[in-house]
Amino acid sequence: MNQEEKPGLIMCVCTGKCPGFSQMDIWDFINRVRVELPVEYAFIHPQLCEEDGDRFLADFLKGKRKLIVAGCAPNMQRKMFRDAFAEAGMDIAEDLVPLDIRDMTTDAAVQLVEKTLEEMGVEGDE
Repeated sequence: MNQEEKPGLIMCVCTGKCPGFSQMDIWDFINRVRVELPVEYAFIHPQLCEEDGDRFLADFLKGKRKLIVAGCAPNMQRKMFRDAFAEAGMDIAEDLVPLDIRDMTTDAAVQLVEKTLEEMGVEGDE
């Protein structure tokens, strides 16, 4: 990945009621990622797997930027978002970086995103 092209990060919070996020302050997580880590942006979507999530992704993916989705199990993300990526002309295997952050503390989730960005070759500003 070109170091000039920072990925974006969407956190899917399963309506905010999923017990998998009970150990995490989702607002602290998203703010730490967007301020401290080398991402172009980070934001929260309430439930990407619903119809409005599909419509949102279809419109959003027109930008053709590699995307990290912090939410549920990677295999579920691939199933749920496959059509939206295909409709945008993107390869879900290459352009989606799914992270499972359920049952993590805020610190552990931020560390996972940081590690993933390092593995992608994305460096922060020095």
